[in-house]
Amino acid sequence: MASSAQVMAEQALRLAISRGDMPPGYRLVEAELVSLIGVSRSAVRLAIDALAAEGLVERIQNKGARVRVVSAEEAVAITECRMPLEGLLARKSAERITDAEADRLRGQLGTMTAAVDSGDVLKYSELIQQLHGMIGEAARHPIAADLVGRLQAQLVRHQFQLSLRPGRPRVSLGELTELVHAITDREPDRAEAAAITHFRSVIAALSEATPESGGPV
Repeated sequence: MASSAQVMAEQALRLAISRGDMPPGYRLVEAELVSLIGVSRSAVRLAIDALAAEGLVERIQNKGARVRVVSAEEAVAITECRMPLEGLLARKSAERITDAEADRLRGQLGTMTAAVDSGDVLKYSELIQQLHGMIGEAARHPIAADLVGRLQAQLVRHQFQLSLRPGRPRVSLGELTELVHAITDREPDRAEAAAITHFRSVIAALSEATPESGGPV
């Protein structure tokens, strides 16, 4: 089980990467991270190993670790793999969700709507990740949820960049609103279709990336 220091280091690194404070290719120097995060060197090393396992960072022989560069093309391929799994989780969530979980999903949707209305794209990006986690929990399908988690970890920065695109948060919110409503209405076919529709939209947005955009979308 990971120590609290390692968890703290993982969270700090993941947030810095998603916000762009540590862009693709950024070198992760353990001594600097120890000072920045305020944890031991062993905790930093274990956190880097954990993020490397998720595909967020990579270790290069004789050169240390760096934030992994995930191209727009690779992001599309990852999302294509993720899409059917998300459809399965949405279906299972609609079949198995409890009243309490349905209330939490509705509450999360309200918080997401407020974030979009206020223009807080960073918060909205984080709330999307939380929403998918909540749907995964309600699905009670740990294998699919674990696979989605591993794929999603590689897309954190792309998701944040998509949220910065003018008009994209509002489009995304509409798609996720339908997804939440389908799940909380306990309509499995509709929920699966809503999830597929959302991720097809994400793929289309990722595919619009150009070489001039500087790599990640």
